[in-house]
Amino acid sequence: MDVLSQLTFIERGLVAGIVIGFIAPVLGAFLLVRRISVISESISHITLTGISAGVLLGTIGPMFQSINPMYMGVVFALLGALITERLRDVYRHFQELAIPIILSTGIGLSAIFISLARTGYNEWYSYLFGSIVSVTVSDLHFILLTAIIVISMIALFYKEFVSISFDQEFAKVSGVSIRIANFVFALLIALVISISMKVVGILLVGALVVIPVATSIQIAKSFKQLIGYGILFAQIAMLFGLYFSYQFAIATGGMIVMLNLFLLGIVIAIKKVRGGL
Repeated sequence: MDVLSQLTFIERGLVAGIVIGFIAPVLGAFLLVRRISVISESISHITLTGISAGVLLGTIGPMFQSINPMYMGVVFALLGALITERLRDVYRHFQELAIPIILSTGIGLSAIFISLARTGYNEWYSYLFGSIVSVTVSDLHFILLTAIIVISMIALFYKEFVSISFDQEFAKVSGVSIRIANFVFALLIALVISISMKVVGILLVGALVVIPVATSIQIAKSFKQLIGYGILFAQIAMLFGLYFSYQFAIATGGMIVMLNLFLLGIVIAIKKVRGGL
């Protein structure tokens, strides 16, 4: 019998949170070094477009009700990642323009789909802000499978990702295909954002990718330390965030993000005090 099916809803949320808290800062470290951390926000909004499209389809007729909006979100996230990379090629000298274009598109389409779906508030709450109790067995299977894929791809292309993150010209001279590496990395970002939405929420998932690494960079002395400390801070915020969220019936994503910001504030304050001394 499937072990995951024996877990309680709290245990499912905890496992999902630990997995997400491990892989999100890893990708966040690469995004931070490449100075494109905000790309996670644009893809998250496109993911919301997919979810709202899935919910809208479910209201059209019985034949679409079996479609899980989460999977529609994954499809749109992948498409958003591909289009983002394409726009970065089109605006080669103004690559940052790709992010607001995708972000605006995601918000606009989501607003249209949500208004057409005419569903209740509770339908969107867990998607927008996350919920520890909303992680199902099928969601957990999907999260674990996706995490294995992401970790395997990072391990396989680690040197290439590091190379293009720090020096794309050197990577190109070394024989690394910049286009393929960027394409693979964009897909990994889309997958991580997609699996994070059930726990953290679409509107807050970008913070989970960025803030632990922003905290880590205050004390890290190497790229590997940047990743390691980022995972540590993310796990602390994730575990305590899940606990407080359940105990006080607070939005899971909001609590996790605020704890991440709390840790960032503490690290900055300690660093300034030590610097003054």
